[in-house]
Amino acid sequence: ADYHMGDEIGKFGLERVWESFLRGDAGGQEIEVDAVGRRLRVLKEIPDTPGESLVMTIDLNLQQAAETAMAGKNGAFVAIDPRNGDVLAMVSHPAFDPDIFGGGVKASAWKELMTDPNHPLQNRVIQGIYPPGSTFKIVDSIAGLEEGTLKPETEYNCPGGLWFGGREYHCWRHQGHGTIELHDAIVRSCDVYFYNVGEKLGVDRIAKWSNQMGLGIKSGIDLDHENPGTIPSSAWKQKRYHERWYPAETLSVAIGQGYVATTPLQMAQVAAQVASGGVRYKPQFVKYVEGLDGNIAKSYPPIVENRMKIDPDALEDVKDAMADVVNGAGGTAHKAHLDNVVVCGKTGTAQVVGDKGGGESEEAEDKNTPEQFKDHAWFIAFAPKDHPTIAAACIIEHGGHGGSASAPVIHDVFQRYFQLNPPPPEPKIAQVLDQ
Repeated sequence: ADYHMGDEIGKFGLERVWESFLRGDAGGQEIEVDAVGRRLRVLKEIPDTPGESLVMTIDLNLQQAAETAMAGKNGAFVAIDPRNGDVLAMVSHPAFDPDIFGGGVKASAWKELMTDPNHPLQNRVIQGIYPPGSTFKIVDSIAGLEEGTLKPETEYNCPGGLWFGGREYHCWRHQGHGTIELHDAIVRSCDVYFYNVGEKLGVDRIAKWSNQMGLGIKSGIDLDHENPGTIPSSAWKQKRYHERWYPAETLSVAIGQGYVATTPLQMAQVAAQVASGGVRYKPQFVKYVEGLDGNIAKSYPPIVENRMKIDPDALEDVKDAMADVVNGAGGTAHKAHLDNVVVCGKTGTAQVVGDKGGGESEEAEDKNTPEQFKDHAWFIAFAPKDHPTIAAACIIEHGGHGGSASAPVIHDVFQRYFQLNPPPPEPKIAQVLDQ
């Protein structure tokens, strides 16, 4: 497009990527002039054409609910439709006021934005990378069940830690969880159980399934500077550090720590794939481009990025456990519970510093911990359990515990979603059989 002095141009995010559709043509006149530049006559007029309209997948109601729920917190929230990859809401805090760019940005304002330690210019949903903490246990579970190194009835004993290679790897619950099966290990988020799961899998099989689920690779969303995050493997470490992989390092990976780094969008996609039976869609936020005549000029059908070949029973086991995380006794995310819909989720606590296990307990953090050392709080979820229509991820930076800090954000957005899209009533016959 030919720009002129004073034209406005999209600088960030959607406005920058979709500029060619949005801007239209300025039009103008072609004029005949004499030798000194005086106008003689107008040869032809070129009318200006307004830009086309983008119809977005973003739901304004959900966007507002998410903004309200995230008010005063730093972090990110993103919700997607697991059936097609539509982005329903997306919040990154702190944000900036895009209007300051309207009339040319003052150097002082730009410097302030650039040097702000909270990074308001960063879209945390696609650029913020964080250790996924215990939310990663969902990936371990699927990997283990699919590779045959783990069964739903596999038992491990958690005495509060695991001795490995001459040192102890702690569970967040110092007194341990005793001997438990997979279901309880997910519900209570036992670290020792997943150290064992990870050790049996090995880092390369964990990496294989992580990539299948969209971790360590870009989602392909049409926004600039998406960060692919990091999923370590033995080949990755050799290439990056010229060192071999040590089995002890797999233990940290299994609880989503160590070298593992993910974006909130990627973790929302993990939840969406459990919801959708293993299908991963490319996340999209434009439904279609509407021409000036009101007709659809270009539409964006769902794009399947990957179909995991996954045993439906294995997936059902993971979903059952995620339902109990929110609704069951001893679950870590009661704050995401809704009365009329079964929400499935997984909390996570990503360590900022030090090693104190996966840290899922409310007591894990001292009230006196300085803000910048507090853990990041994760929650990933989808609902309803049986035919899910929404999946989401939320991280609150330095929020402490995932169940207390991030689950309420997802609760508020899901509640709004199901007010607007009431779930079908439960079939009565099923309830009789449950008695």
